[in-house]
Amino acid sequence: MWWAGIGLAVATAIAAGYAADWFGEIVLGFTKSPISAIMMAIILGMIVANSVKLPDSMTAGVKFCASTILRVGIMLLGIRLSLLGAGRFTLVALPFVVLAIAIGLTTVGLLGRSIGLSRQLSGLIAVGTSICGVTAIVATAPLIKANDAEVSYSIACITVFGLAAMFLYPILGHYMFSDQPALAGLFLGTSIHETAQVAGAGLMYEAQYNAPVALDIATVTKLVRNLCMVAVIPLVGVLYSKERDAMSSTTGVKWLSMIPWFIVGFAVMSGLRTVGDLGDRPFGILDTAQWNEAVQFIRDTAERCLLVAMAAVGLTSMFSGIRKIGLRPFLLGLFAAALIGSVSLLMITLFANQLIGAVGL
Repeated sequence: MWWAGIGLAVATAIAAGYAADWFGEIVLGFTKSPISAIMMAIILGMIVANSVKLPDSMTAGVKFCASTILRVGIMLLGIRLSLLGAGRFTLVALPFVVLAIAIGLTTVGLLGRSIGLSRQLSGLIAVGTSICGVTAIVATAPLIKANDAEVSYSIACITVFGLAAMFLYPILGHYMFSDQPALAGLFLGTSIHETAQVAGAGLMYEAQYNAPVALDIATVTKLVRNLCMVAVIPLVGVLYSKERDAMSSTTGVKWLSMIPWFIVGFAVMSGLRTVGDLGDRPFGILDTAQWNEAVQFIRDTAERCLLVAMAAVGLTSMFSGIRKIGLRPFLLGLFAAALIGSVSLLMITLFANQLIGAVGL
């Protein structure tokens, strides 16, 4: 019955669209609802997940939507940007990503050790917060010989604070950069943990404030962070392993496996957009109107995939996980999230405008 889990995620996404319109227009009285369907999908999913015990047979389908469908949606988002635009966003994002990772890995790790947490647990929370959430934790755990409890605690921390940031940071980003949505997108991409959470926050910002560029730059920034796994995770294996010969444990790392396929897909879609926009007759078989319709169809498909994925993220978010974390890992996770968010916000406020001007955005 794995298909029933997919059906539940799709049904939750459809219900979220109607609920967002109803709440914004009927309850609040707006002509057009200011409530994001993405936000409503996550909330409805969380209500269902924490009110009714879903059958185990549905879990695989829900997780498929929260992972594979999410990645397909992110890949298709590449059609929104030419390679030149994506490249410029990457140049702007890279310094902030590197700085956030460096500060997160060093400071969070040191604080974790000072409050009595194991080297492994401190390292997992640091890498999960700084790079890309659960993916980075799972990739790092074998290198530093973390046990199952440490992996579970770190994932719970990333999930709890990442979800909080997903709802709060779009509001904070708009408050700080209301007339510069590109900076708000940069903030979302550098400070929120999980790829799904960044996508959700970017979609909420786009819907709430009519700023597509925020989603575009948030997505590119998060993909840059994801790519940093290739260089950073072996380093974390050295810094946080108990073994002095930890360097030798990185020899078994499969480098290509650290490059998520949806990043390659995003670049392919961006390349497709670049080639299609070059001439008056895209690919020699379409006219301009047909090409624009194809681009719009792919964009709409991406957003529908992400809406279903966000419903699935809600359906997999269990409040019971908060109680299992324990006080010290919880405090470290809170500090890590606040640190990365504060550093990102400060650096973007001070330097982002100069970088954006330098690359011609």
